[in-house]
Amino acid sequence: MSAWRNALALLSLFVLPGRTRARVVYDLLGTRNTLSESSLYLNLGYWERAETYEQACEALAHRLAESAGLGPGDEVLDVGFGFASQDLYWLDAFGPARITGVNITPLQVAVGRRRVAERGLGDRIRLLPGSAVALPFRAARFDRVVALETAFHFDTREDFFREAYRVLRPGGRLALADVLPRDWAPRGTRWAVAEFLGRSFWQIPRANMYPAGPYRARLEAAGFRDVRVVSIRDQVYRPFARHARGRLAEPAVAGRLDPLVRALWRASVASDRAWEGLDYILAAGEKPTTA
Repeated sequence: MSAWRNALALLSLFVLPGRTRARVVYDLLGTRNTLSESSLYLNLGYWERAETYEQACEALAHRLAESAGLGPGDEVLDVGFGFASQDLYWLDAFGPARITGVNITPLQVAVGRRRVAERGLGDRIRLLPGSAVALPFRAARFDRVVALETAFHFDTREDFFREAYRVLRPGGRLALADVLPRDWAPRGTRWAVAEFLGRSFWQIPRANMYPAGPYRARLEAAGFRDVRVVSIRDQVYRPFARHARGRLAEPAVAGRLDPLVRALWRASVASDRAWEGLDYILAAGEKPTTA
């Protein structure tokens, strides 16, 4: 995108919310406006042992796969697959039979398909355009449904829970790495403005702004059992912010970022306290084997 088109796209995020507006965010980020060094991952990462952004992103993908119980022979649905980095990793590390991905952003579908084709894995990974809240699959189609740092976009997340339940086979599992508010939140005008700007840029529907307790209740209301919701925020936000500040100071990174996107990145990681009102969770639940 040209600079003026980027500016218009950014402005639209704050004045034209809607069910498909998340695609504008990821068109704006593209393949250049990220903090990665050698990958196309777009998540915040799990930093317990990671030293690089790529290691952290891969560690988060690994934790999510473990939460899903991913293994050989599984039919997997990845909802919001980004550029398919996690799908390529999961195929190598966990050996599922097939991974089907759904994504609302045409750019990511095109790039993901190209990357899969370059690896000769078109028979194992199938990437499709589509909506998380209207999945284009028959009931009881998959063993595992996963959403890696994407469900906060879905309008609404509860609609996705119901769709995930529908397409899972009995005994199948849904697993998510997700962003949500904490049980408490900072107060005051400064926080209210920051929350509005953050929700607007990342296109998070207000209906998705609930903490871990209601999150668990909504999964259970959708039919899932043995629901687990675990906070990993201490291994995500602060180390990501510190790493991002260092990356943004590197001339090579600063030089390839769109100036508006760079400004947004810098504002969002300027202080460790910028994330204090947010939780980051791994959640999983199972579809019962009997009604």
